[in-house]
Amino acid sequence: MASSPVRTPQEILCWAREMLDPALYAAVDRLPPATRQTAGYHFGWWEADGQPRERAGGKALRPTLCLLTAAAAGSHPAAALPAAVAVELVHNFSLLHDDVMDGDVRRRHRPTAWNVFGLGPAILAGDALLTAAFETLTASGHDRAESSVRALSAAVLALVDGQSLDLEFEGRVEVDMAECRRMTEAKTGALLGCACALGALFADARPAQVDHVRAFGERLGIAFQIIDDMLGIWGDPEVTGKPVYSDLSNRKKSLPVVAAVRSDTAAGTELARLYRRSEPLSQRELAHAASLIERSGARRWSEAQADEQLARALEHLNRAHLGGSAVDELTALAQLVTTRDN
Repeated sequence: MASSPVRTPQEILCWAREMLDPALYAAVDRLPPATRQTAGYHFGWWEADGQPRERAGGKALRPTLCLLTAAAAGSHPAAALPAAVAVELVHNFSLLHDDVMDGDVRRRHRPTAWNVFGLGPAILAGDALLTAAFETLTASGHDRAESSVRALSAAVLALVDGQSLDLEFEGRVEVDMAECRRMTEAKTGALLGCACALGALFADARPAQVDHVRAFGERLGIAFQIIDDMLGIWGDPEVTGKPVYSDLSNRKKSLPVVAAVRSDTAAGTELARLYRRSEPLSQRELAHAASLIERSGARRWSEAQADEQLARALEHLNRAHLGGSAVDELTALAQLVTTRDN
């Protein structure tokens, strides 16, 4: 594709949403009425009573990466639209189920779907989105639809493995860094890597290019998750859409927490004692836990880890030997989503 002026990350995300939303609406509209209502509420398209909303939630990062990767591989981004829709459906399947498993009552500044419709309807809506994702890929008629289905299936299995580890960690006293890294790679890195790989597959990219853009997405996903873990501790609720200290309240064994506990510092030892308590932590204790993580050096360490993963992601993007302004836009988008104030 011919090179064109590089857009800002905000312009890129808006462009992708404009392309994605009609196809995403169509996919959800084909769901049975009950799951359609719950799913549409979760997406932010309407209220619980079906009244439309002007503002939808979410950045649509994963489908944007998919569309941009297709463009960078020399295809028109619209060619990868079925893949982008499938990735976004899978992502929201995981969010619906995550909210149920974590007991989160708010997402994107409003009550979560299970909190409005109940546990069963939210789980079923997630199941319906997952099914719709694979139907979207198979119905695309693309020559590489079969290999794309296999890639998405592998990503979903990795995501489920990561979420299983995340839940297991909540009930365990000890979690080591290797386990925590594996959880992060599976829970977040796999789907971002798959989003980029699907964009390349739908653009008929060479196998080596597909491998490198998958690695780009995986490394970016790890950096993104580390930043998200930090926001789960220190993030502004007006930005995150979740209560302050939500991850600490849920005793999440996120990378900053595990790094602090394993830091061999007095602050880390005190944090471990707090985390072992069975009763809920007060707001004062949660604030103290956040300060302990910072005093242990784990916050600085986590920032450095995110920077390292971003650098490795961009190295893979460079080695993919893609072309056009879409490569610069992928770089700009990667830098945006790994900033500290998202």
